[in-house]
Amino acid sequence: MAVYGAVEAGGTKFVCGVGSGPDDLVCAEFPTTQPEETIRGVADFFAGRPLIAAGIGSFGPIDVTPGSPTYGHITDTPKAGWRNFDILGALHRALRVPVGFDTDVNGAALAEARWGAARGLHTSLYVTVGTGIGGGAIVNHRVLHGRSHPEMGHVLIPHDGTFAGVCPFHGACLEGLASGPAMEARWGCKATDLPPGHPAWEAEAQFLAAGLLNWIVTLSPQRVILGGGVMSQEHLLARVRQRLCELLNGYLQPPEIVAPELGNRSGVLGGFVLAEAALYNQSK
Repeated sequence: MAVYGAVEAGGTKFVCGVGSGPDDLVCAEFPTTQPEETIRGVADFFAGRPLIAAGIGSFGPIDVTPGSPTYGHITDTPKAGWRNFDILGALHRALRVPVGFDTDVNGAALAEARWGAARGLHTSLYVTVGTGIGGGAIVNHRVLHGRSHPEMGHVLIPHDGTFAGVCPFHGACLEGLASGPAMEARWGCKATDLPPGHPAWEAEAQFLAAGLLNWIVTLSPQRVILGGGVMSQEHLLARVRQRLCELLNGYLQPPEIVAPELGNRSGVLGGFVLAEAALYNQSK
């Protein structure tokens, strides 16, 4: 039976999947190394499988503008070896089927809108908090693009200046203050090793709530989904909700802030939505 292929291309690992949705997903993951070796691993996973199309949600920044000379490229990433790499072209040559392309977080937003926590809504926001911070917005049933894709993790938020941040471009932007690497740099251990009572979590909730406030007043989403490795700490979601209400201060009723219904599969399942769109666009 013909199936879709999906790739969630992260800065730390690649997740590959085959199937058509959550019920028949078969996937595997492997570390992100140098581009040629990593793409070879993707090709090996899909070898012999009857793909009709594939979709890739990639770490970025990426060029998502069709017709651009660098469409399909990872552009200004600090990740060694991947800057200006044509990831879409490489996968198209390896798989020889139509390939849809977008950011990893936009893919996750599309999957949650199709099968998960944003099902049935016309406007939603998916935010991942992990190695980096990114956001994907669904507005009137379509993923939001502009001149490029949104870079929500790089908003500037209030902070007390005691930590300079780790973003190589902006220092103390949201990603520089609240990503997993930022927490490790500030507190001396990985977020997963910090106990629930550690002061790191109040700071983390404050930073994330400030980011959410900016996105909520700008996009007015019906629901916000918070995913990623840092958000796997169950107590953090409640802290963020509480701090967001305090920051809104009665001006707006906050939308629901929820965990992904698809768990850690949101990103790879987004590849199926992108694959389906690529197949449709080819047939037009």
